[in-house]
Amino acid sequence: MAAIIHIPSPLLPAPPSWYPGHMMKFTRMLPSLLTRTDVVIEIRDSRLPLTSINKSLEAALRKWRLERGWDANDPTRRIINAGPCERLVVLNKRDLVPEWGMEPFRLAMTKKCPDQQIIFASWHRPRDIRDLNKTLVDIARRYPHTPELNVLVIGMPNVGKSTLLNALRSMGIKGKTPKAFKTSAQPGLTQAISTRLKLSLDPLVYAFDTPGVMLPFLGQGASGAERGVKLALIAGIKEGLYDMDTLASYLLYRLNVLDPISPAYLTLLPEGTQPIIDLDVFLSKIAQRMGMIKRGAELDLSRAATYFVRWWREEGGLLAASSNLQTLSRPLFVTNEKGAITNEENFSVAHGWGFDFEWRISPNDFHDVNQKVVESDVASFVQLKMEECIGNYLVQSEREDRDETNISATQRKKQLTMEEKARRRTKYARTSR
Repeated sequence: MAAIIHIPSPLLPAPPSWYPGHMMKFTRMLPSLLTRTDVVIEIRDSRLPLTSINKSLEAALRKWRLERGWDANDPTRRIINAGPCERLVVLNKRDLVPEWGMEPFRLAMTKKCPDQQIIFASWHRPRDIRDLNKTLVDIARRYPHTPELNVLVIGMPNVGKSTLLNALRSMGIKGKTPKAFKTSAQPGLTQAISTRLKLSLDPLVYAFDTPGVMLPFLGQGASGAERGVKLALIAGIKEGLYDMDTLASYLLYRLNVLDPISPAYLTLLPEGTQPIIDLDVFLSKIAQRMGMIKRGAELDLSRAATYFVRWWREEGGLLAASSNLQTLSRPLFVTNEKGAITNEENFSVAHGWGFDFEWRISPNDFHDVNQKVVESDVASFVQLKMEECIGNYLVQSEREDRDETNISATQRKKQLTMEEKARRRTKYARTSR
């Protein structure tokens, strides 16, 4: 049996309010853009398939589908089919999440959000780009009387919109093609809607790249704080908004959840090291091994935190994604906070997939009385847990939308200013009669 440590959740700071002007401008322009759009490709990050959803775009997309003949009560049924109107959700960077969770996630999303067609992709994998290109070409060919197919690409900053479009262009246009869009590891490089990019000649398919659109406010309390740290870890918001110690603390927690027995960070530490939950202890071991010493012969923990986060972004994410279903189905026993082994039959431990999914596992979830793994139950168990996580996310999103206090201080100030102007206009109208 393998031992698992008790994993406490880290304390996180309040999220920032960060919404550049070009993003606000695009949000206002979206309804107009959709009038000449046939296919919307919403690109999300596979590591954050829920957090990288931009709820501020949902109303415009819902209205667009209804205007094009989709049934308001059954999102899988189209009443009037006069032309193309498809919404594809591409989960980019699929190589950074374990393969075993992709099909359970797709099935869970199909059940909870049937209007969204889920596609996993990575620009590193030519087959993924070829399949996505074929999907667009097939949509165009279903409507031969439409002279061209116009594709609008949207998503949060740094989810890989421009990179994926460059790969699609190279795949769809024969011969050598120049790189159409500049790309960057930092969020916010694309700040205006691009000119049309040709993705296919026969049939004609064009695409628009758009600036990354961040949520105007990440939310209040613990959920908003966690949302901000997740986005900072994948470089979805500017790195300077969070200190490296905060990012390292949350990253250590998540890697322990993803694989409580053999987390990916153990490759950075001496052989035989056990999983660690204390950030200072972990960073001290990193600093010792890497020779990170500052004046006074003290270990440089800040430098070690920076090294840890950047290691994960550059190569550690691939290691974390290499786990398989056996990681979930191994016989387990647990140690409590004091390190003592727990022998109770009803204990459970944290496990997850990506950074948005976390659930509890007990020894009897995958094992019969003879401690044999029932493989057929594992994928079904994962799908069920993902459905629960998605359902909780949707309920929380609806609750936040109804909560008038779930806005930033800046938004609240603007709201009060608009209310005051409205009162003055009403007062002036009355006195002028």
